[in-house]
Amino acid sequence: MKFGFAFANAGPLGDPELAIRLAQLCEQLGFESLWTVEHVVVPQGYASPYPYSPTGKMPGDETAPIPDPLAWLSYMAALTTNVRLATGILILPQRNPVVLAKECATIDVLSNGRLTLGIGIGWLQEEFDAIGVPFSERTGRTDEYIDALRALWSQDETHSGQFATFKDARSYPKPVQDGGVPIVVGGHTKGAARRAGRLGNGFFPASPENLPGLIDEMRRAAKDAGRDPDAIEITTGGPPNLDFAKQLADQGVSRIVMPPPSFDPKDIGRALGELSDNFISKLS
Repeated sequence: MKFGFAFANAGPLGDPELAIRLAQLCEQLGFESLWTVEHVVVPQGYASPYPYSPTGKMPGDETAPIPDPLAWLSYMAALTTNVRLATGILILPQRNPVVLAKECATIDVLSNGRLTLGIGIGWLQEEFDAIGVPFSERTGRTDEYIDALRALWSQDETHSGQFATFKDARSYPKPVQDGGVPIVVGGHTKGAARRAGRLGNGFFPASPENLPGLIDEMRRAAKDAGRDPDAIEITTGGPPNLDFAKQLADQGVSRIVMPPPSFDPKDIGRALGELSDNFISKLS
């Protein structure tokens, strides 16, 4: 089992000094990966329901800092050696795929092949409105942008679609990792599971709720697409509980991404140490 650290760039963890300490501590204590979150803007008084809370609201208010995940990961690439650097997730349909391909390839080169691109379709319509991307197009853009990214990371560099078209668009450097940057599809719906089966290197339902059914859906979609479902790595969130972790492993999960044990700069070192001693070291 591998262990990731979630919300790595959120709130006070985005502070430069604390971010450095956090990343280096995680690497020393056995965390395999750091996972960042993304919102370009959070419009005041948003009405769109946040899907991971019964209140329909994200933790914190609209002014909680959420640094750009790619910029944050690029900074961490220079300060770490082994820990993987991941978006969990980046809202793919809000991005220009041609620009994003270059950004991701650059981070992968600078980090010596440690980037994972976790993507999702997004849920905050007011944010899409502010960016100028139609909320109703987000699923189609997501599927197509995955193909566009991979075209630019390959020697083909050609893509023709509804939302992006380019031919022989030379994009260098290429990612260090064979096949390009791994793309992990995030989401808790059957649609996300099917997208992961068709297109993903991995599947990341943030919550273990309904996980067996989602895994079955992902596997069916992979088989229908002529892909090997066992090659799709499964990540999920969860508490640091040994019995629960073993249950997840039995279901095919290979990575647990855990929330910060503390957001207190004075306490996070102790909290991470306890998490490593009492949980990670017993299952790694």
